[in-house]
Amino acid sequence: MKKKGMKKKLDGFTLQELLVVLTIIGVLILMAVPTYNALFGNVYKKEAQSILKNIHATMESHKRLNLGYSDNFDEIGMDIPLTIDEGGDARYTYSIVSADRHGFLARAEAIEDFDGDGDISVLEIDETGKVLEVVKD
Repeated sequence: MKKKGMKKKLDGFTLQELLVVLTIIGVLILMAVPTYNALFGNVYKKEAQSILKNIHATMESHKRLNLGYSDNFDEIGMDIPLTIDEGGDARYTYSIVSADRHGFLARAEAIEDFDGDGDISVLEIDETGKVLEVVKD
């Protein structure tokens, strides 16, 4: 016979056990974040390479029509994606470093350090159409 007023013990985890589990999960997440960022850094780099190739193709079309390259994206009719700082979703800024009748140099520069090593990725393309990674991230 049960006595009135005695409480039955409920099975469950103690607060200490829950805190240990949450701490372990937190450590695992902290270990995964750099890998996650580096993975997305490669994706952003591929996107920048693709845009640089589009710049090259547009520059070649402009050269055929105007007998030279231009140093102005508006003049060649190319819309450059806005960075996340400007309300867009691009992780690289794009610029035409130099352009004349015989050649051009366009650059894509990352706006953040994707893998946390202190280096910011810089890619370039010229009239040959080859994308070079000038600074590796």
